[in-house]
Amino acid sequence: MIPTLDTPRLRLRPFALSDANKVQILAGDFAVADTTLAIPHPYQDGMAEAWISSHEAEFSEKSGATFAIEEKGERSLVGAISLMRIQHGHQAELGYWIGKPFWNRGYCTEAAREVLRYSFDELGLVRIHARHLSRNPASGRVMKKVGMLHEGRLRQHVKKWDTFENINIYGILLAEWAEAKH
Repeated sequence: MIPTLDTPRLRLRPFALSDANKVQILAGDFAVADTTLAIPHPYQDGMAEAWISSHEAEFSEKSGATFAIEEKGERSLVGAISLMRIQHGHQAELGYWIGKPFWNRGYCTEAAREVLRYSFDELGLVRIHARHLSRNPASGRVMKKVGMLHEGRLRQHVKKWDTFENINIYGILLAEWAEAKH
């Protein structure tokens, strides 16, 4: 079962099917979908349920871990953060999105720090990497704030809505994370 992780302001917990409506509203916002690699727009009925239903199997197969990001006091769903393509004993990719009403509150940075801790301390990984559309510098700032280093830019590497997009790649190694937390 996907664990629950706590930070001072947030609870990172497994998604429940009861979150589907809120996911559809938050992730379905054009501003959120436009700045992510994988969120479709429009976000059709049933997509959130299908996405949520895939999480437990990914975790059981040890290939992924997706957490709902929830404000502790309000118990409001604010977004999602995931470890994808986990290669045990080696690495995983970090991905996240935050609903527009919750932007600029530091929630993504706080959640990412905790997921890095979980990745290194509990999963025993030695590298976490992440990528973002070059035209979404806010996502890159989150990566920098959690200690990730810019590793490169891939030009016209992905296609998002009929447009070839550049992406930036960031990464952090266990040794770098361990040094930074002291």
